[in-house]
Amino acid sequence: MNKLLILDGNSVLHRAYYALPDWRNRSGEATAGVYGFLSMMLSVIGELKPTHVVITFDDPSPTFRHNMYIGYQSNREKERQIDEDIWGQVEKLKIVFAKIGIPVFQTAGFEADDLIGTLAKQAKCDVMIITGDRDLMQLVDEKVNLYMPIKGMSDMQMIDKDKVKDKLGVWPEQVIDYKALVGDSSDNYPGVVGIGPKTAVQLIEEFGSFEKIVAQIPNPKSQIPNNIKIKISNGYEGGELSKRLATIKTDVPVSFDSAQSTVPSPQKITEVLQELGYKSLVKRMGPARNAAHSAAGGGKENEDSSRPRLFE
Repeated sequence: MNKLLILDGNSVLHRAYYALPDWRNRSGEATAGVYGFLSMMLSVIGELKPTHVVITFDDPSPTFRHNMYIGYQSNREKERQIDEDIWGQVEKLKIVFAKIGIPVFQTAGFEADDLIGTLAKQAKCDVMIITGDRDLMQLVDEKVNLYMPIKGMSDMQMIDKDKVKDKLGVWPEQVIDYKALVGDSSDNYPGVVGIGPKTAVQLIEEFGSFEKIVAQIPNPKSQIPNNIKIKISNGYEGGELSKRLATIKTDVPVSFDSAQSTVPSPQKITEVLQELGYKSLVKRMGPARNAAHSAAGGGKENEDSSRPRLFE
């Protein structure tokens, strides 16, 4: 049975960035994320054994969400230097993945979440998404599960529909209604001011969606307390905006090509790791290491370093 692995590239790269020392090449460019990303990817492929793999990245240009709401993600300015370091490594990783033969998706105007949602919908097989982003819980269904890292990439928790309910108190298809009510401080959108997670879950359990909750406001027989009605009435616009911001698109103009997304051979991966000079990652490839090493004519292997040969 085919299984598609989708890596949320920005999520994995951020984890790699913080997991390793601040390695830089002679030009001062950060490079540790390249090594860390590849190490984590090899671990995930080895553990989950997908038949197909793709990677998605955010595009640095403004998205439709920024155009929708000027305050979207405006609280992330303090991460500017980190973002600059990470964006540079995205370009390096795209070169590496082109050599290995793993498709990378990045589309102006959209976030990686939207690409993931679109590719997951298009795939005609089970889908495994590697991410630390809870927003993606809305995509979970009978064929789509999340794998959320707890520590590194060797310790991951599988998130299915029941796990979403355990963690948030709502089902995957209700996540955007939950976000409409409580907002999202990490992305800086408001929700309905004064409505917290507990109240949001209670309202969704009783009425099912944000729109059905709002429809109860003028109903004098509604069981919603008056103080909650007032908050929802005053905060309706923020809630409606938040639901639109939280909704992951599944119709981005990208196409999943099964034939182009098969997991590369260990020999091919090993060849690129040798070109990079990542000795310890080459050793992890096992028998493929010897085959690729012999095909390359042997020779002394470089030690892992902060300056991979490909990016000098």
